[in-house]
Amino acid sequence: MYYDFLKDFPRRMKNVGLYATLIQNIILKTSWNKYYMVKADEQINVVFSVLLFIMEKSLRDDFCTLDDIAVFLDDLNSSYYLKPLSFDECRTMGDFIVNAILSNDGKIMQFDGYDYDQKAYHIVNIRYVMNKVVYIDGDVRRTSYLLTEDGYNLLLSTLEVENNLRFTIQEMIFRLHLEKQSYDKAAQDIRELFNQMRIQLRKIDAAMINIRRNALSFSVTQYEEILNENMDMVMDTKSKFENYRELVEERRAELEEIHFNIQKLSREDEEKLANLKIISGYLSQTIDEHQKILSSHFDLKDLYTRELENLSIVSMVKRFPLRTEVYDEILKDPGSLDRLHYFLSPLFNQDVEQIYNPSAALTLQRPARKKREEDTTEDIDFDEQAWEAEQERKRAQAEKRYAGCLSFLLERAIENEEVTLEEIEKEISEDDAKKEQLIPSIGVFKEVMVELIKYRVLDIAALQEERRSSFGDSSAVFEVNRMVLDLLEQMDSEKSIAHILIEKEGEKKIVFSGIADGEGRMKELRCSNVRITVRME
Repeated sequence: MYYDFLKDFPRRMKNVGLYATLIQNIILKTSWNKYYMVKADEQINVVFSVLLFIMEKSLRDDFCTLDDIAVFLDDLNSSYYLKPLSFDECRTMGDFIVNAILSNDGKIMQFDGYDYDQKAYHIVNIRYVMNKVVYIDGDVRRTSYLLTEDGYNLLLSTLEVENNLRFTIQEMIFRLHLEKQSYDKAAQDIRELFNQMRIQLRKIDAAMINIRRNALSFSVTQYEEILNENMDMVMDTKSKFENYRELVEERRAELEEIHFNIQKLSREDEEKLANLKIISGYLSQTIDEHQKILSSHFDLKDLYTRELENLSIVSMVKRFPLRTEVYDEILKDPGSLDRLHYFLSPLFNQDVEQIYNPSAALTLQRPARKKREEDTTEDIDFDEQAWEAEQERKRAQAEKRYAGCLSFLLERAIENEEVTLEEIEKEISEDDAKKEQLIPSIGVFKEVMVELIKYRVLDIAALQEERRSSFGDSSAVFEVNRMVLDLLEQMDSEKSIAHILIEKEGEKKIVFSGIADGEGRMKELRCSNVRITVRME
C-alpha cells in the first residue's frame, strides 16, 4: 500500500535531524557541570543563544571570534543566568559550545532519514557552523565562526515556516502591524524580512561557487528550487516596499511636525517615532537587497548556462595519443622533423600586432592636464590590482607551507601505518631540508598539530561525502579536513585509507632544536608526543 503523505519523507527527516542531532550532542556532554549548567533546559537555551549570536554576526558580515562569544556569554550570565562564572570560564564555555557541541569535536554528524519510495535510508550530513581565518587590525590572526545553510535552516525553523511561504507570510504580518500602527512589532517584522533576503543572497553566492567548482555536482532540481525561491522573493517586492516606505515617511513626518511645531510628544509617540525611523531604514536596505538578488538571479542563470555549455564543448573535443600519432611516426620517418613546425605552429598562434588604428586617429584629443589626470587614475587602479595580486601570492605561499608540513606527517604515517613526533624528531635532527619542510615556522607547525589533535579521528569517506555535499567556502588559508583530502589525492597511494587517528602519547615532551622564528633567531620548540595512525580499508 502506498501512502501519499509519506512523500518527501527524507526532507522532513533532515529538518528533524537538525534538532535531534544537536539536542543529543547537548544532553550527552558531561562538561556542563563545570559551568553550573545542570538542567537540560538551561543547556539548550544557552546553545541556541550562541547560535543566534553567530547568525547575527554572519548577517552583518562581522567577525565572530571566541573572544566575541566569550563577551556575549559573560554578559548573558551577569544579566540573566547569574552563575558563578568568571570571564575566562565563559570563554572556555564558548569554546566548548562551538567546538565540542556545534562542531562535534571535528567529527562528521549524520542522521538517517528513511525513504519510503526507495525503501532505504538516506544518510544526511549535518554541519551547523564553519570557520575561516581572519586578520584583525591587519596582522592579528584569529578564527571567525559563521553559520552554514543547516544552521540558518535550524534557527529560522524555530519561528518561520517553509521557504516558499516564509517571506510571503512575514510580509503579510508586517503589513498588518503597519496598518494597526503596532510599530514596535512592525520593526521586528521588517528586520526579519531583511534577514531572509540577505540569507537568500548568501544561498545564491554559495550556489555560484559550487557551480564554478563543478557544474555537474549542482543538480537541475537544486537550480530550479533556488530560481523559484528568487522569483517568489522578488515578485512585486520592490513596488510593495516602496509604497510601505512612502506610508512610513508620511507618518514619521506627521509625528515630527507635531514634535517641533505644536507640542512635546508623549512617551508612546516618541517610541512610535523611533520605531518608524528603524522601519524606514530597514525598508531602504531591503529595497537594495531586492536589487542585489535580482542581479544575482540573472548572474546565476548566465553562469549555469555558460558552465554547462563549456562542459558540452569539452566533451566534443577530439583527442589523440601523442605516442602513436606523433612519436611513432617520427621514428618511422625522421625526415618528417623538417615539417614538424606545421604541426606545432597552431599552438603558438598569436594575434597580429596592431600597426595602425584608424579609430584612434579620429578620436578627440584631450588637453595634456586631463590626460595626466587620467594617467594618475590608471596608476591608482594598477596599484589596487597589484595589491590584490600580492595578497593572493601571500595566501598561496602560506597554503604551500601548511601543505608541506601536513604532507610530511602523512607520508611518514602512511609509509609505516603509524608514526610519532619522537620518531620524526630523530629523523630530521640532522637534516635541515626535512626540518624546514616539517616546521616552516613555529606558528604553522603549532596550528597544524592543534587542528589535527582537535579532530582526533579523520574519517576519509565521511570527509569526501561532506565535501561533495558542502556549499561552504574553502577560501581559508588552512582547513585540515580539506587539505588532507587534497594531499591524499595528490599522493595517489595504492593503499586505500579509511581513517587517520591522532592521539597524544603520555606526558613526554619532544624538543625540536634549531628552529628559526620570524626574526631569524634560533629557538627550541617543545611539544607533546603525538602518534598518527593510519588505518586501511
